[in-house]
Amino acid sequence: MVADGTTLSMMPQIFYNIALFSTIFFVIKLIIFMVFGGDTEVNADFNSEFDTDTSFNFISVQSLLAFLMGFGWMGYAALNQFGWSNMNAILSAVGVGLAFMSVSALLMFGVKKLEKNVKKDKTTAIGKTGKAYTSFDEQGNGKVEIEISGQLTVADARNKGDNPINSFDTVKVVGLKDNILEVEKVIE
Repeated sequence: MVADGTTLSMMPQIFYNIALFSTIFFVIKLIIFMVFGGDTEVNADFNSEFDTDTSFNFISVQSLLAFLMGFGWMGYAALNQFGWSNMNAILSAVGVGLAFMSVSALLMFGVKKLEKNVKKDKTTAIGKTGKAYTSFDEQGNGKVEIEISGQLTVADARNKGDNPINSFDTVKVVGLKDNILEVEKVIE
């Protein structure tokens, strides 16, 4: 039943229900996106050395909801407002749904392109001091927390000194070999 008290035949009612529920879920997802953000990662000045590449997906929850929303509202309008046949309503609903899906996917692709992707040049860390993230044996490997290309980063490192390095000790980067920082303990 519609707000004016009339009943709908089966096809317009199916289109109406698809449109209504997909619009409600689309709005809920949009509110969640605005309140919590669209990224599942925690953005801060502290980043891992390894960047993850989130690829562009044409079929996502957002684009699927956009398809169903366009499909439902166009099908409902084609049958109820324009008086088209069921076949014409379905074809136009699929066309509008695909257009909605494409626009939604292209907008999300555009947003992804806006993300900042900083290339980290480890040579910028040479001569800088940081903190040991893990303990190092003499000539052993571990991880350090250091600024690389302007971002605080946890990176692989090798102890070049003769002293063991404990977690949270201050270290200085003295070189770079095989993409691994070479560090020495700063004796205070």
